[in-house]
Amino acid sequence: MSGKNLILCLSMASIILSCNSKEKNFKSAIDSISQADLSNHISILASDDFQGRAPSTLGEERTIQYLEDQFAKIGLKPGNGDSFFQEVSLVKISADKQMKFNIKSKRREFNLVFSEEFVGGTPQLSEQVNFDNSEIIFVGYGINAPEHNWNDYQDLDVKGKTVLMLVNDPGYATSDSTLFEGRTMTFYGRWTYKFEEAARQGAKAAIIIHETGAAAYPWGVVQGSWNESKFYLANNMLSKSDLYLQSWVTTECAKSLFVSSGLDYDKTIASASLRGFKPVKMNMTASAHINNRVEYTKSNNVAALWPGKSKQDEYLIYTAHWDHLGINPMFGEDTILNGAVDNATGTAALLEIAQAFATLAKTQDRSILFLAVTCEEQGLLGSEFYTLNPLFPLEKTVGVINMDGLNILGRTKDMTITGMGKSTLDGYAISVLEKQGRYVCPDPTPEKGGYFRSDHFSFAKVGVPTLYLSKGIDNLEHGKEWGLAQNESWTKENYHKPSDSYDPARWDFHGMVEDVKVYFEIGFAIASAK
Repeated sequence: MSGKNLILCLSMASIILSCNSKEKNFKSAIDSISQADLSNHISILASDDFQGRAPSTLGEERTIQYLEDQFAKIGLKPGNGDSFFQEVSLVKISADKQMKFNIKSKRREFNLVFSEEFVGGTPQLSEQVNFDNSEIIFVGYGINAPEHNWNDYQDLDVKGKTVLMLVNDPGYATSDSTLFEGRTMTFYGRWTYKFEEAARQGAKAAIIIHETGAAAYPWGVVQGSWNESKFYLANNMLSKSDLYLQSWVTTECAKSLFVSSGLDYDKTIASASLRGFKPVKMNMTASAHINNRVEYTKSNNVAALWPGKSKQDEYLIYTAHWDHLGINPMFGEDTILNGAVDNATGTAALLEIAQAFATLAKTQDRSILFLAVTCEEQGLLGSEFYTLNPLFPLEKTVGVINMDGLNILGRTKDMTITGMGKSTLDGYAISVLEKQGRYVCPDPTPEKGGYFRSDHFSFAKVGVPTLYLSKGIDNLEHGKEWGLAQNESWTKENYHKPSDSYDPARWDFHGMVEDVKVYFEIGFAIASAK
């Protein structure tokens, strides 16, 4: 063999060995993601010992300590200097459930019953909040959206008044694709936006009419969420505003109010979806008397860093919220909301993916931040706090992969991108799934506004590319219709209820394991991209 041929053969052998080494390196990492590890983490995080993982409780202390211990054991570095914790300053407001909320018309007086007919509270940092005889105006969807040429507050002064409004946005009710985004909920359809806009307009109180389809969850979810204390970021805009009450009423209660005002409920509601809608004076007044307990407190995001190599000053973030709803006596015997699916599963995946990256013999190029955020259930507060106080520059953050509520129903042919088309990261998910003979589908129920209901949205608002990839619906064994039906059934029976508990006898982990491997591979591709 000539010298040239020998050199060529040696070079080819070196390339093959290098490729084989890379494949072996990647395979060992991805194979480290296991059902045993995921189920172990979930069983601990969703145990009664963790008391439902509510912020600023013993449940939080146990949760964040567990996460710190696990990240340190894996070999990750603290993400906030020498600490794994990013302290989040909060205000906790606990309203007396005996609060008096009175609505009066010429025909009738309504003394609304908390939980049965209404829920609510105040963002004001006062021990007593009172207002009397505030005029009520029905403002349709309560939206001011210049880009959609829509303003329910146009030429209307609501300072000191009470605004009554619908959840979701006009496109939902009409299925008219020329109104907002048709059946797809926009940010303007979210309850958080509606309360904030009412505050910006100077309203004294804001009331949202609950309707299960439009809200995407039954009244029981609203009851549970407002039955206990509410958290706000310290220095938040609502507490600085003149908004004294933010509340929901049941559909049945709303219908009674409209009848008492001499208005046809169905016709008035339908008119709110038409261009040119004019607000309607209800000829009613609202009064409220609320006793509060105001506490200034803290919670924590948990941040763990796996440094990159050649581009270690650029960052990919994996997010999952560790918090849930704690203990709620309204549920009777079983008062602990363990939040097994929501979101012990995503938090467990965060740990398992961190372990996979630590298993790599050759480090990825970009640094990876594993961020378990607090107060997602309180309105994405932990992730919002991070974007306002980033541990690493947002302009150096190449992307965010969010994990929330993983698959417990078995293997699927697909995975869902909620907000498909809104991010440059979609292509990575499509490519990885295609390699596995699977496919990506858009959110099958965009009218529920899922894009605005998890922590990726805090980052999307400030311009960071995000990917909210979640469980698929095309079940390998039972098909799409079964998958959709199972999701709807789970939401109705378990979402934000004590029954969202760890149940290994009923859970099928095979799909979850496959999906977590997809999250890892997407992150590896982004962290290694040129």
